[in-house]
Amino acid sequence: MKILCLVICSLSLFSFSPSNVVSLEENNTIVSEVSFASFSLVNDTKEKVRIYTGSGFVSLNKGSKTSITCNTGKEVRWGNDGKKGAVIFKIDSDMCGKTIKLSKFL
Repeated sequence: MKILCLVICSLSLFSFSPSNVVSLEENNTIVSEVSFASFSLVNDTKEKVRIYTGSGFVSLNKGSKTSITCNTGKEVRWGNDGKKGAVIFKIDSDMCGKTIKLSKFL
């Protein structure tokens, strides 16, 4: 009964993060594979920029960075006066957990 309670409690803790994969092995041990849920985007350009991250608009001064949720396939766009602009890049699973430079996509 204690093992069942431990398994249920552990599974409920992992359910809050969609990037975790939880599996139950034969000997009732929990194995989890954790992937990163976000990545950092650094404005390494010489200008202040405004971008749409897929969930909201962000202003980045030169040298500043922001954290973006790692939703594979979502588009990061330029922000133009509160409206979505041209696509800068699509989020790829290889970006998750890393720091990405904006100049890479210019």
